[in-house]
Amino acid sequence: MTKKEKTIRNIGLSFDFLREIIKDPKIFKTIPDNTNIEFIEKDFVKKEKKKIKQTEYFKVKSVFEKVSN
Repeated sequence: MTKKEKTIRNIGLSFDFLREIIKDPKIFKTIPDNTNIEFIEKDFVKKEKKKIKQTEYFKVKSVFEKVSN
């Protein structure tokens, strides 16, 4: 995946994530201040590494709903 493709994907996922927070504001309250958020694939396996900032991971599950006949 190129940098451009990854950027476009992350912008879309950011908007999807904001929609989820609007639906359930409790999600927002569970994220500490100054936390990095990374969107990961469903089958992601976390690798241990040294961290400077706390990072929260969210698995992305898209739900689509038919809105027209």
